[in-house]
Amino acid sequence: MPDFSRRMLLGAAAALPLLRGGVAGAAAPFRNDLPPAWHRFRLGDYELTVVSDGTLPLGKPEPAFPASPPQEIHALLQANFLPPDAATLEQNALVLNTGRQLILFDTGMGESMGAASKMFGPTTGRLLANLRAAGIEPAQIDLVALTHAHCDHCWALVDADGKRNFPNAQVAVSEADLKFWTDDANKRGPDFMVPFIDGAKKNLSAYRDRMVMLRDGQEVAPGVTAVATPGHTVGHHMFFITSGNQVLANSGDLAHHPVLLLRKPLWEFAFDTDPKQSAQTRSRMLERLATERHAVLSYHFPWPGLGHVAKEGDGYEWIPAPMNVTTLG
Repeated sequence: MPDFSRRMLLGAAAALPLLRGGVAGAAAPFRNDLPPAWHRFRLGDYELTVVSDGTLPLGKPEPAFPASPPQEIHALLQANFLPPDAATLEQNALVLNTGRQLILFDTGMGESMGAASKMFGPTTGRLLANLRAAGIEPAQIDLVALTHAHCDHCWALVDADGKRNFPNAQVAVSEADLKFWTDDANKRGPDFMVPFIDGAKKNLSAYRDRMVMLRDGQEVAPGVTAVATPGHTVGHHMFFITSGNQVLANSGDLAHHPVLLLRKPLWEFAFDTDPKQSAQTRSRMLERLATERHAVLSYHFPWPGLGHVAKEGDGYEWIPAPMNVTTLG
């Protein structure tokens, strides 16, 4: 063996104790923090940014799908490498830059309702911080378009003091949802109805003088068409964003879970205002999305919620878009 090779081997052997027990091998503390979560891509002439409001854990899946056989729930989750004892959703808000307007679709949970804002745990309410990390200031938003008025979609319109988080924005929402979720007479049924209505009243009332009512099949802004998809709420809407020959369907809460409610679109979801209508709407719209092969942004599907819906047996399958995608269509 050449002399220089012996010297290299002896030196490496002498360094081993240091690597095992010295500074170089010291354990580093866990960080336990997350990087800002945003993802930017192009759709025709438009620039779009998905901004996370954090994860929304539902806990055990059975209460969220009360009419579904527990054994089928578990089997579907396990077959798709998901824990059978916990359902966790994402919150994928979308920002559209048309070159003329900056439009935010849904706001996440926010902190406007204090402790109630954390009813699903401490991992929500990150939209404003992630928005700024993506280089977008809330004051730049021209329009906030709401798919519906549930807590995880509109409670960040204002802060804890009731001050507008988007001081220069109009708010687009369906008249049906505006009336329903600001009416104290609807504080009946499930326990969550009381905080849901109180939160909607606080957040929506701050923008009463600058509201735009959604109309089924009509543009809420150039290139953005609202489509009524009732059931999850009385006035739930999807938004179809079109630039040139490319279309992205912002599906809101059409389907909450990428496995359970795509494979079984007629299953009912506990937070639906009208579960049977919601199931029919979901089945009809999933068929349209699969047939027309539109790209989809799903609010609650795995980050960043971009992909396509495809037929799979009697149901559907979620095909995530590659993370390096720059153009969807």
